[in-house]
Amino acid sequence: MPDGAQPASWEEYRQGWHLVHGEVIAEELVTLYVNGLELATIMATPQHQDWLALGLLKNEGMIDSLEEVDHVHVAAGGCCVDVWLRHSVATPRRRIITSGCGGGITFDDPSLGIDPLPDDLRLEPDRLYDLFPQLHFPDSLHARARGVHAAALSDGERILALAEDIGRHNTLDKLLGACLLQGIETRGRILLATGRISSEMLHKAARMGCPLIASRNSPTSLSVRMARAWNITLVGYVRQRSMRVYAHPERLQPSAPAEAVPASAEALRS
Repeated sequence: MPDGAQPASWEEYRQGWHLVHGEVIAEELVTLYVNGLELATIMATPQHQDWLALGLLKNEGMIDSLEEVDHVHVAAGGCCVDVWLRHSVATPRRRIITSGCGGGITFDDPSLGIDPLPDDLRLEPDRLYDLFPQLHFPDSLHARARGVHAAALSDGERILALAEDIGRHNTLDKLLGACLLQGIETRGRILLATGRISSEMLHKAARMGCPLIASRNSPTSLSVRMARAWNITLVGYVRQRSMRVYAHPERLQPSAPAEAVPASAEALRS
């Protein structure tokens, strides 16, 4: 089974030319089959494909729990994942190509279908600075090969689960799949990401029930509107002891006045 990175060599100029041996991140087409029917083909890092398949099915509302899954089989080369469910599923008629790198897909409009999340999570801002370095541990794919995104689930004190992939949206599907298999509750947790938070990323995080989403990168205009409507704290550019909070800063600043934005899905229509 591929481990997510492949050997490579390159000529590197650093006070003269040098031949360097190392690794590059792996990128392959992974095809997902459900009950014997092809559902999607995704550009992904060929590692933890079972996480990717199960997380995608849950994020797309095709399953609610692991009890619905009979078994999962990943082909020896990692290019195909067969998921057999204990019930039938309708093949989605509409497929949306997302703005995610790696050719991401979703089967519904990501701006719809979420109720505002509960408002009981509070976190000291400095805790985010402490958590982000843990996304790149010494033997991670990022440490070995670079060129990869990461996403993690945290309770504010420690990292509960972590996933890496070339596609930032894939990291959220893999993360949810890992949580399903390991029995980790995602609701009420903090979601950390390294990539841009676009609408499909925000939608996946909202379906996971994460009221605080923080990234080293930027959000998009639609994701900001969605976060404000769904009562999600959206944080970008968590770098060098600074951050930007685009929606609901009260979770990070309990004494701050509430934002003058709608707290319902009506905000998405403005």
